Amino acid sequence: MPTSRNTESAHVFAVRLMQHLVVPTFVLNAERRVIIWNKACERLTGVPAHEVIGTSEHWRAFYDQERHCLADLVLLDRPDSMDELYVTHAEPGDSTQGLRAENWCVMPQVKKRLYLAVDAGPIFDEDGTLLAVVETLRDQTEQKLAQMALQSLAVKDGLTGLANRRSFDEKLEAEWLHNQREGTSMAVLLVDVDHFKLYNDTYGHQKGDACLKSVAAVLDQQVFRPSDLAARYGGEEFAVIMPNTALEGALHVADRIMEAIRELNLPHGASLTAERVTLSIGAAAFTPSDERRAEDLVAAADAALYRAKHQGRNRVVCTDRLAELVEA
Repeated sequence: MPTSRNTESAHVFAVRLMQHLVVPTFVLNAERRVIIWNKACERLTGVPAHEVIGTSEHWRAFYDQERHCLADLVLLDRPDSMDELYVTHAEPGDSTQGLRAENWCVMPQVKKRLYLAVDAGPIFDEDGTLLAVVETLRDQTEQKLAQMALQSLAVKDGLTGLANRRSFDEKLEAEWLHNQREGTSMAVLLVDVDHFKLYNDTYGHQKGDACLKSVAAVLDQQVFRPSDLAARYGGEEFAVIMPNTALEGALHVADRIMEAIRELNLPHGASLTAERVTLSIGAAAFTPSDERRAEDLVAAADAALYRAKHQGRNRVVCTDRLAELVEA
């Protein structure tokens, strides 16, 4: 049986070992007070150990406002709180087995916003009494930013920065199902830059790209509801999805876009419609049902755009009934 001196020596060794681990680590006792704050944790957070040892203010190293850290949730046996506190986490289970999560932290002392992967593991005595919780931290900021950049490339158009066609198609299907469940109308705008081929032939492709970027910027500014989506549909064509929107609302947005393009007053000397860049817009809106598909809404907007072009361009034309699409 080990002597008390041997036990004490083992404890001192364990503490010193933890202090010099390269992984940022801190330990809370059963009263949720900091008993270890290692050197790597000091470097990560900018908070020296003497400021937090013996206190319950470890949260100050990671957040501007008081909130629980992962170790607190283990000590309080509240794994169900992970959803509201962490961006992502392992499936909440028995907190006596430890918890794992990831989150953005503001890091007030080092004036940085870091994405941290966090593990919190409990320590029990021989009788099963919870003595402390060890929380370890890994800085995953660079990996997270790289992941976000790749995700952005997958959903955004490289030239204009708007959503790409893939994003448009996915959003259309999702909102179609949502509006069908809610029994509410949704709308689509198809937007075409008039005589864009002539613009490219006259001013060159670099100017053409700049023109498309200017039009995209207008769409980004004028389509501002969080639920709406402006996308580059292909070539010189753009599209807008507006959930929970009737035709009147869609036309209001279309008029805003047209007015903003007029205010840009981009020269287009080769245009057969005007001496500046203009748009043709087709608008459609109806309530999704089992008899209709999301593609029907786009087809209706496309038919309206076709009419706008054949009626002289530089205008908005709408259709809100499938019957109109058939007539077109």
